[in-house]
Amino acid sequence: MDTTENQLTGRTALVTGAGRGIGREVALALARAGARVAATARSANEIEAVAAIVRDTGRSAMPVAMDVSDPKSVAEGFARVRDELGPIDILVNNAGIGRSSLLWKTTDEIWRTTIETNLSGTFFCMREALGQMVERGWGRVVNVASVAGKIGGPYISAYVASKHAVLGLTKSAALEVAKHGVTVNALCPGYVDTPMTDATVQTIMEKTGKSESDARRALEGMSPQGRLVTSEEVAYAVLALMADDARGINGQAINIDGGGVTL
Repeated sequence: MDTTENQLTGRTALVTGAGRGIGREVALALARAGARVAATARSANEIEAVAAIVRDTGRSAMPVAMDVSDPKSVAEGFARVRDELGPIDILVNNAGIGRSSLLWKTTDEIWRTTIETNLSGTFFCMREALGQMVERGWGRVVNVASVAGKIGGPYISAYVASKHAVLGLTKSAALEVAKHGVTVNALCPGYVDTPMTDATVQTIMEKTGKSESDARRALEGMSPQGRLVTSEEVAYAVLALMADDARGINGQAINIDGGGVTL
């Protein structure tokens, strides 16, 4: 498999939720592989910092303030990227939120914002990108889902529902583009050492009275490897799916969880 620095030279990549955590590492990894990178998120300072790091390496990058849950914002963001960096060859849908609540205490607002960000946001971005990828005969879409998209989990019914739906969307889209040089896949990490997991730790502490170290160990214990996944490991998997030798991988939901989920 070709994972050299120049693997993606001439390609344009758009990464959502690119200001921190997984999205940040994915954006930097794609840039190191030669891609022009659009780093998108709602938080302007974070994506400006990521774009600056990329430019310091001599690669092209632009920050794009974009709310994936708003189809108008998505359309405008994609238009800006196409105008400044060129046609979008690679889309990584990473933007997502997760809030915990018993199902019968889940508010309309928690349900709506989770579905709109995690599921509708992925749909809006794929709708913008896939048609032109098909026209050009090459494209890679990677949807960052979760092992929660394969199994249930208490207190996260909205999140689980959204990630199950992302896997269904991934499989359907993959079949539509399969003959056109485009692949659509999902990655399903377990708990990743990111700010989102830090928030989960805080929630466990508040609801159970556990110490921070005990709460973190509880999450680490969900992996057979006894640890949290790193953002760099997810970014490596994204890069692996970019290679021409990976074109046979399509419509898949690939676990990155140390072997914990077998579905």
